[in-house]
Amino acid sequence: MNRREFLSIAGAFAGCTSDIGEAFASVPPSLPSMYTLVLVDLDGGNDALNTVVPIADARYRTLRPRLALSRDRVLPLDARTALHPSLSPLMSTWRAGELAIVQGVGYEAPNRSHYRSRQIWDTASHADEYRVDDWLAHVRDVNAGSFVASCDAAARFIAARDLAQRMDVIRLTLHGFDTHEYQAARHAALLAQLAQGLASLRARSIASGAWGRTLVMTRSEFGRSARENDAGGTEHGAAAAHFVMGGNVRGGLFGAPPRLDQMDAQGGLPVEVDFRRLYATVLDACSQRDAISIRGERLEPLPILRALV
Repeated sequence: MNRREFLSIAGAFAGCTSDIGEAFASVPPSLPSMYTLVLVDLDGGNDALNTVVPIADARYRTLRPRLALSRDRVLPLDARTALHPSLSPLMSTWRAGELAIVQGVGYEAPNRSHYRSRQIWDTASHADEYRVDDWLAHVRDVNAGSFVASCDAAARFIAARDLAQRMDVIRLTLHGFDTHEYQAARHAALLAQLAQGLASLRARSIASGAWGRTLVMTRSEFGRSARENDAGGTEHGAAAAHFVMGGNVRGGLFGAPPRLDQMDAQGGLPVEVDFRRLYATVLDACSQRDAISIRGERLEPLPILRALV
């Protein structure tokens, strides 16, 4: 790494914490980890139905006469499910078997407040718990300007990481997903940024030899309502689909397809997968245990890493 590259990375990480030793309290202090976790926050509440599209469900088009994506535009994953066309840069990751898509992720009794729901995700708590100890307090926030530039900075950091250290946790944030109005164009542009950035991170990590020890995981405080609103947007919802990427990821569709006939009173999708199982999956990769205790509860990891099969 030359001096210019070092200064670029240092600038991207300026002002963020470097103490990440307690980021995952379940990992024994003496245990090094081969992995770097990259958390990608889709700030505002990403719309799952127009990200991972249930193309075979006629109710999708009934609920979204203007927002529904047509079959000739989407990127098919199988006969029932497709990706938004803006996510085309991720299709090579999907075809390589390195992209796991987990549908129906959330928590019971979802809270529609941005602040409160982020707090629940950050503290790995239940909706009726109020904790101040951020379970993911010690992360490296990366902001190099644009989302794509931040992904590139994260990839350079991962390439230079000392494997003798415990797991590093990097957080990237893409803002703008609170699409109450004019969603179609806004969401398409956001997903294009997301896909371009993650594809670049993957390419750089493959080139440096670090992709096999990198885990990328998306998060969002909630999904969106299944039914579109009168402003061409969607309201705050409940469950959503999330991506996990990496060289050791076992790609495919996990969780359960959205049940559009079982929405809650506010139009949110039912929760099929406790979001904390995503955290448990990462912890399992570090600690080599069959089940992980988070906040005193034992949670089974998802079978999305090749090491677990």
